Amino acid sequence: MKILVLNSGSSSIKFQLFDMSDTAVLAGGLVEKIGESTSQLTYRKFKVGTETDKHVFQQSIGDHSEGLSHIAALLLDEEKGAVKSSAEIAAVGHRVVHGGERFSEPTIVTAEVMEELQKLSFLAPLHNPANLQGIEIAAEVFKQATQVAVFDTAFHQTLPEFAYRFAIPKEYYAQHGLRVYGFHGTSHAYVSREAAKFLGIANDQFNAITVHLGNGCSMAAIKDGKSVDVSMGLTPVGGLMMGTRSGDIDPGLLLFLVEHLNMTGQEIDQLLNKESGLKGLAGDNDLRNVMQQYDSGDPEAVLAVTMYVYRIKKFIGAYTAALGRVDAVVFTAGVGENSAAIRSLVCENLEVLGITLDEVRNKEKTSGAHAISASGSNVNVLVVPTDEELEIAMQVRGIIS
Repeated sequence: MKILVLNSGSSSIKFQLFDMSDTAVLAGGLVEKIGESTSQLTYRKFKVGTETDKHVFQQSIGDHSEGLSHIAALLLDEEKGAVKSSAEIAAVGHRVVHGGERFSEPTIVTAEVMEELQKLSFLAPLHNPANLQGIEIAAEVFKQATQVAVFDTAFHQTLPEFAYRFAIPKEYYAQHGLRVYGFHGTSHAYVSREAAKFLGIANDQFNAITVHLGNGCSMAAIKDGKSVDVSMGLTPVGGLMMGTRSGDIDPGLLLFLVEHLNMTGQEIDQLLNKESGLKGLAGDNDLRNVMQQYDSGDPEAVLAVTMYVYRIKKFIGAYTAALGRVDAVVFTAGVGENSAAIRSLVCENLEVLGITLDEVRNKEKTSGAHAISASGSNVNVLVVPTDEELEIAMQVRGIIS
């Protein structure tokens, strides 16, 4: 059984083709900077887990439709391709950011499902439209494959009501579904399970704080292997400060923007989703660039990084109180896996919570899951590379089997 996984972001498409007999990756890659003057498509082919072929194409890719067409052409290419015909692909698994309350499990896509998902797009405007476009195009290209949606919100459907409800009149929840949903669920599910395995703790007895830091950032409190709280809320803009998103703000600020600056809902959405966070404070949403400015003492970058780290620290404290016992703090995703500096700043002065970092371990370049906590730390601090695509593929296999 071969399963293609598509992860369509706001300006990118990650893809991987799996042979599910042994979960081996046959091909994969990334289309990035979609819609910009110059886009990049990276395509890799694998054999027995080893990369055998790599191609990087610099070209203009105007939209996701064009990007997916290029991906399909490469997968089916006579020389570069990984399959001889599209019929070899049994299913296409799609990361869909927002599934609302209705979709708490992987779901085979039908016309009715697409209609319901369209209605939820306003809750994740940066991602859901791109996710749905990926489904539509994949259905045209891989006509014999089953299209399956896997939801970022699904893992957080185990939140207790006191954690997911807002303190507003109940009719807004009953009639409109306004509540905390949480996101990055496939990543939090995967890394929490892998962390438990790494520590030799049964998943249903594992308590952890998972810290997903990329351009989008979120944290989750895991109790007995299940999500019981999450930093993102109704939409992906809540919680931590991110690359271009504001994270938590006083709701009164929105009223000020409307009443005193005459901003429209669309303008506020643009402000909070695309112009805030690191970009709003330091002028750049790429943390690598911001950290270079931080190291040089640039005051705007220093403020941005300090705020970024401070928010993470606050959630670690809050989730420690909520969980009572924490087996591990787990860093993952692009920043969490690769920035020793951010991990060090986050863990600084957290000894009161039982968290002590080993700075030597933290700076070591190590692949796979590994510990970076000091030997005397009461709480394990781990780095666990996330693999959302593999998690999606396994969930897709489960539903189509």
